[in-house]
Amino acid sequence: MSTAGDAPKRRGKAPAGERVADWADGRLGIYSLAKANMRKIFPDHWSFMLGEVCLYSFIIIILTGVYLTLFFNPSMAEVEYHGAYVPMQGVHMSQAYASTLDISFDVRGGLLMRQIHHWAALVFLVGMFVHMMRVFFTGAFRKPREINWLFGFLLLVLGMFTGFTGYSLPDDLLSGTGIRFMEGAVLSVPVVGTYIAFFLFGGEFPGTDIIPRFFVAHVLLLPGIMLGLVVAHLILVFYHKHTQFAGPGRTEKNVVGMPLLPVYMAKAGGFFFLVFGVISVIAATFTINPIWVLGPYRPDQVSTNAQPDWYMGFSEGLIRAMPAWEMVLPGGYTLNLGVAIPLVVIFPLILTSIAVYPFIESWITGDKREHHILDRPRNAPTRTAFGAAWISLYFLLLVGGGNDLWATHFHLSINAITWFVRIGFFVVPVVVFIITKRICLGLQRRDREKVLHGRESGIIKRLPHGEFVEVHEPLSQEQLHTLTAHEQYKPLEIGPETDENGVRRKIGPVQKLRARLSRGYYGEGSQVPKPTAEEFKELTSGHGHGH
Repeated sequence: MSTAGDAPKRRGKAPAGERVADWADGRLGIYSLAKANMRKIFPDHWSFMLGEVCLYSFIIIILTGVYLTLFFNPSMAEVEYHGAYVPMQGVHMSQAYASTLDISFDVRGGLLMRQIHHWAALVFLVGMFVHMMRVFFTGAFRKPREINWLFGFLLLVLGMFTGFTGYSLPDDLLSGTGIRFMEGAVLSVPVVGTYIAFFLFGGEFPGTDIIPRFFVAHVLLLPGIMLGLVVAHLILVFYHKHTQFAGPGRTEKNVVGMPLLPVYMAKAGGFFFLVFGVISVIAATFTINPIWVLGPYRPDQVSTNAQPDWYMGFSEGLIRAMPAWEMVLPGGYTLNLGVAIPLVVIFPLILTSIAVYPFIESWITGDKREHHILDRPRNAPTRTAFGAAWISLYFLLLVGGGNDLWATHFHLSINAITWFVRIGFFVVPVVVFIITKRICLGLQRRDREKVLHGRESGIIKRLPHGEFVEVHEPLSQEQLHTLTAHEQYKPLEIGPETDENGVRRKIGPVQKLRARLSRGYYGEGSQVPKPTAEEFKELTSGHGHGH
């Protein structure tokens, strides 16, 4: 027979792990936290892995970055190289460049780590770009996820600047050319540009402080902010629950998928090692940023075929396409409009429009409801057309950023390429917008026909009176649900010009603009009506053609 005195003995025999868990639960409440979240449901769709690619590549960047930091010397002090790379023996260079050579040729696994770090950064930014496009085209940014869209946007922008500061650290000829480009952009800022440049470089270009300051920003400031944004982003994903595509049993109030433990965590763990493995294979197979070929940076030299990483090519394309305009103000102050307009006006304007788009669409459409079911891009033609137009502008400016390489590789006139980019900046997005919207409407019409008439079977049947028709097979209930689950939005209406008392209502220009934009989003010609239940019953009751 047990007594109360036996309880301490039983507790004392508990495993060490259980005692630690009990201690932590008494202070942190981890049992209730785990019970509430470990069985959280996540939907299963291939496009949701894009966010995981971003997360895992970010983890790889941190792990490899810690290793490289142990051996890198962020100093611009000049030394004479006597390391393992024979062609550079006796060459004067900065300690930053010399330590990067040492990492590449003397540190065990150093070159592989450099390659993995650089490739993981590119994969992270590509993943962020595609992931945000997935969120944009499916409408996953709508209420209540507008803040999460801003977090993702900030991660993309900070990732761009983190990448820029990272590939500038070796102080080689290519990265030094990029820093020189940045210095010119900073100097073009009216009034304060010179002060900012002197603060960054510690004096005239190149100064002695830019590499140490970039090092601090690259390993502490920017990654710290990004890590906080990643954590906040994941917390909001858990809090808001994951979005899902339309399908049987899926509503705005539930999530259909797999539990976090053990299924999703097992798949996520395997996917992490898959991403790590693929990046490692790429890094071991394809060389990126071979600084020993380019040599150390000299202010009086520039590397041929100097191109930034792809995510910075957008800004360089703006610079190269812009005419070299200048304006001299009274007193002799010169405004370099050829640099200031692209980088101080156009570039921030484009980024800001991307960041605030969820709020703009919500205001135009007047839709304040929560959305957990994703749109098919074809069912939101205007939004999809805007996204396609922006992507076309991005790739057009990438062509402009590499106009010298296009000219030399394809034997074209560099002036012709530049004028193509200048004209295309205004023409290409408009043409792509129109074409994309018409394609979406065409796909909507095809879906409508499939719902009403079924799927084309390829079987030709001859009717008794001699007519040949193709037999259409009816769709399954799941397919019918997927094709008809989307909402049919109605544009905002201003209403009558007078109220019930005959008094003329005050309708401001903002209200008129909002109504006009809303008609552009959801008015006639912007969506194809879904089949009604009466149409479907009439055609499936034996009167439909080809059934």
